[in-house]
Amino acid sequence: MQVNDLIFKELIKRGYSLEGKTRVWNIADSKLWYLTPEQAQAFLDLEKSKDYQGDVIQKEVDLIKANMEKLVRRIKSKAVNIIDLGCGDGKKAVLFIQNLTKKGIKVRYCPIDISNYMVEKALEQVRKLNMSEVIECQWNISDFENLENITSLLRKEKVGCNIFLLLGNTLGNFEINELMYEIRSSMREGDVLVIGNGLDTRKPDAILKAYNNDLLDNLLIRTLTQIGLKRDELEYSARFRNSRVEMYYTMKKDKKIEFLDKHVNLNKGDQIVVAVSYKYDKSDFKSFMKIYFDDLDIFMSRDNSYALALCRK
Repeated sequence: MQVNDLIFKELIKRGYSLEGKTRVWNIADSKLWYLTPEQAQAFLDLEKSKDYQGDVIQKEVDLIKANMEKLVRRIKSKAVNIIDLGCGDGKKAVLFIQNLTKKGIKVRYCPIDISNYMVEKALEQVRKLNMSEVIECQWNISDFENLENITSLLRKEKVGCNIFLLLGNTLGNFEINELMYEIRSSMREGDVLVIGNGLDTRKPDAILKAYNNDLLDNLLIRTLTQIGLKRDELEYSARFRNSRVEMYYTMKKDKKIEFLDKHVNLNKGDQIVVAVSYKYDKSDFKSFMKIYFDDLDIFMSRDNSYALALCRK
């Protein structure tokens, strides 16, 4: 049995906490969801689902298209780097590239993702445009912890301002203050950040319905099968706690996982949290954004369930 050392190390490092008599292991880190092409494709399959398209993709695309002119007016440079954080397949970045190049702005596309598979998909989308205004594609296989290093390299080359894209509800996968601080610290004066994020005013039971589905299970189970656990040894569930959804698996039997000279004993009834999604209402989201940016516009979908924030440093 081959064990993914990164996931195993996270399990060892974080250990477990006790909730009553239940041991809860928390390895919720989105970088662990896309370590293999199979994991990355499972996420793209989730994105294609009817519910995800309706709740996230279409609302975000509509907001981008409706407010693109406002973004373009903020760009004071004739050349920009589009830094696509958690780029996915790059389709939404294409909307920005097409509109910026129409205004005669030269673009360098910089997809950043932990998954090489995702970066390749994004680069394919942009190269299909075959535009002379897209001067080159600068890619990076990385998590967001190295963002300052990446932007420092871009600054040295002096190619206009940076437009950071944080789309597709990616913000909800992180503790908001940690990620916002990291991004703002990586920006320079005149840089722009575009955030697309879902908002929730629904009751927890209604929220959880969106997280109890086979496609999400198909994505998240792959984190645990890479450390030797089997699907029939695990039961998937989701719960609402502390303003976030936790997606977790319950062990159906005892299991010992061994790797190199270390081992972990998982007991029947243990819970392993593999993903979290933070939920904000309209007021909370605006308050968080104002902590980091004074120059800020926030646009809402018609039903107030999705927000697009345009932030300028």
